[in-house]
Amino acid sequence: MIGLELRRARQALGFPPVAQADDDGLLAVGGDLSPERLLVAYANGIFPWPSKRTPLLPWFCPSPRTVLIPDRISVSRSARKTMRRAPFTMTYDRAFADVIAACATVPRHDGGTWITPAMVEGYTRLHELGFAHSVEAWSGDRLVGGLYGVSLGAAFFGESMFRLESEASKVALLTLLDQLAAWNFHFVDCQMMTPHVRRLGAVDWELDEFQSALERALGVETRRGRWSAPTRATST
Repeated sequence: MIGLELRRARQALGFPPVAQADDDGLLAVGGDLSPERLLVAYANGIFPWPSKRTPLLPWFCPSPRTVLIPDRISVSRSARKTMRRAPFTMTYDRAFADVIAACATVPRHDGGTWITPAMVEGYTRLHELGFAHSVEAWSGDRLVGGLYGVSLGAAFFGESMFRLESEASKVALLTLLDQLAAWNFHFVDCQMMTPHVRRLGAVDWELDEFQSALERALGVETRRGRWSAPTRATST
């Protein structure tokens, strides 16, 4: 399996054992954002998180790790109502470059972004190779929300989302979770707990539990290539 092969390549690219991460989850610094390095990192539960505080690229593997189980999410009554109303046209992998660009530039509640030009280039290459995917929410011909992440085996690693209209990113995430449940994905890696994913029923796994679940997920064939999706938001 692709994922298990990538997992075994950790040492060849200089990543230390994940148990060596510090209390903040920082595991290593340096390296690049080549597709090979990114895929090996994700296969080992490691992700890049650039910071203005250091010129070197930091890599993290925090514990606990926040995850969503696609077939066990909790959807509020208002969110169900929004999904039934289907206010947006939903697509997959139709506008990956536009989604990641919007995630990098649309103002966030915390006022900042970690999506550097090098990250845009690196994840775009992963998309071209069939490992990174986007979900888009459209109002007519206008892209008004979406998200992107990386897929390996039966695991999806969420990276970032944006919205230009109310509920657009929420509908994108619920649409993704609905599809991942249908595809029997084991979990979505949310990295850290936020109020939004907590309301959806996210749970925290300690390092050993996360790594064991990741290894099982990587034993499933990766759904590589362009994804397809319903043209309208579906009920959950």
